[in-house]
Amino acid sequence: MLVKVDLHNHSCLSPCGSDDLTPALLAVEAMEQGIGILALSDHNSARNLPAFKQACELCSVMAMFGVEVTTVEEVHVLTLFEKLEDAMQFGTFIEFLLPPIKNDPRLFGNQLVVNLEGEIVETVDKLLISTSGISFSDVVEEALSRDALVIPAHIDRSANSVLTNLGFLPDLPYSALEAIRIPVRAETYNKTILTASDAHRLEEVGCRSCYLELEEISFEALKAGLSRGLVTYKA
Repeated sequence: MLVKVDLHNHSCLSPCGSDDLTPALLAVEAMEQGIGILALSDHNSARNLPAFKQACELCSVMAMFGVEVTTVEEVHVLTLFEKLEDAMQFGTFIEFLLPPIKNDPRLFGNQLVVNLEGEIVETVDKLLISTSGISFSDVVEEALSRDALVIPAHIDRSANSVLTNLGFLPDLPYSALEAIRIPVRAETYNKTILTASDAHRLEEVGCRSCYLELEEISFEALKAGLSRGLVTYKA
């Protein structure tokens, strides 16, 4: 069956994300758009994933628990987990590696941790859009060792992408690749290429989702579907 998937979205935890984009509203908007598998992948942190899990369960949307890691080369990499606990542990690990730079909300935006109702539980002081100090290849290796899906983000973008920052795509065992425009004019080693919203505001949710041919809606089916590469792109 064709399943609509969107594996790259942010919430009010990311300083570049709108304060109004709570995990619950992300899940509700995805449900209304018919998205069957949805990821929340804030910058270098997993702190809004518990509320996201609750919201997706209420909306009958399959949740993928993500962290968008910024490598030492300033490349963005999506790391997506089946289990909330694994994502939270990885998020704590990545946050620990960030430099002790304090966020200035006036310059970068707020970093809000919220509950299911959208109430602010805490604000994160450490700047989450810093580089994590771990290399691109080490992020890929570390996340794969934790049974995550690893997807270099927006590889064809002019900033924070592997093709721009490294100049080429290393031949590594990625789960898939994410691009803004199809086809990608670079060597991609026949990896499955997805499009995803990279939403930072509510109105952006679903703007670049795609469809995968899956046997069922599950983590293992998603993993197998990415391997087969049967993707239909949203017009």
